[in-house]
Amino acid sequence: MKKFTISTEKPYDVIIGEGLLADTGRYLRALFTPRKVCVITDSTVNALFGKTVSDSLRDSGFQVSTVKFPAGEHSKTLTTYGNILEAMAEDAITRTDLVLALGGGVVGDMAGFAAGTYLRGVDYVQVPTTVIAATDAAIGGKTGIDILGGKNLAGLFWQPRLVLCDYSTFDTLPVQRFNDGVAEVVKNAVVSDANLISHIRDKRYEYVLERCISIKRSLVEADERDTGLRQLLNFGHTIGHGIEKLSAYKESHGQAVAKGMVAEARGAYLAGYTGNDISGELAGILESFGLDTSLGYDPEEIFRLARMDKKIRNGKINMIIPEAIGRCSLRKLTLDELRTFIWLGLTGSRPS
Repeated sequence: MKKFTISTEKPYDVIIGEGLLADTGRYLRALFTPRKVCVITDSTVNALFGKTVSDSLRDSGFQVSTVKFPAGEHSKTLTTYGNILEAMAEDAITRTDLVLALGGGVVGDMAGFAAGTYLRGVDYVQVPTTVIAATDAAIGGKTGIDILGGKNLAGLFWQPRLVLCDYSTFDTLPVQRFNDGVAEVVKNAVVSDANLISHIRDKRYEYVLERCISIKRSLVEADERDTGLRQLLNFGHTIGHGIEKLSAYKESHGQAVAKGMVAEARGAYLAGYTGNDISGELAGILESFGLDTSLGYDPEEIFRLARMDKKIRNGKINMIIPEAIGRCSLRKLTLDELRTFIWLGLTGSRPS
């Protein structure tokens, strides 16, 4: 078992280890007196781990209610969000009670957004069960839902009180879901630590989690509100989010980010922002984990969606420029430069 402290405005711990789910209640009792806990989860995770977590909470004196929704990105909507709030009200959750997010990135985003907005803010705990959630989504306080205009366009920063990661849950992930998480690990490798790639191949989960959490901790602590250095963690996401939306979310988040990373690496090189083209090497790494790196999307449609990117400030956007696997920088682009960047990344040519 390892523990990290994330020193945001309201500091909290991230605890990682094997077999932690059965002790969820004990870990919560170290922070909270017994109270109501609203467990928010999805249909898949609830069937796997819902009883274990709920029993542990009850054994520690907590009152437990559960809100679940169908698994998948298609549930990350205003409708699901509204249903969660109504269920919390029906269960008479108060400001002194607690929300627990049990699941992957979609669950964590939905539960965090609900916790941060219900009664203007209720404490919550993240219990991630996927590689994506444990290495990225559960840490840092970003929450959000998708709207018709694009991905994660409604949300807020709401830091959890605790992140409890039992990485034995990774063994239950289908290969595709595991590989989705690999894409985010590879992103961290490109941003900060090339050695991560060999360790994820060897399934050294504890090391991978420690390094990914350490990378994210340093960037979140330096830039909690995501206005500068923390944006390095968005490598592949500007184009990747557009791919998700254009595919009607048939492309999973990790798969879309894999494509986005290759496109953004190629765009950065062809636009002359870096002298090193890592797109081929990066595609080879991602494909070795079963991820598809083909880029058959309309660059104008991707640009239209990218204009809503949350990194845009005063008509400019910070794009992440990979200089090597393990080193990236930020570069401010105008919207015209962003359009050219996207065209070069997806097609290899400039817009006419």
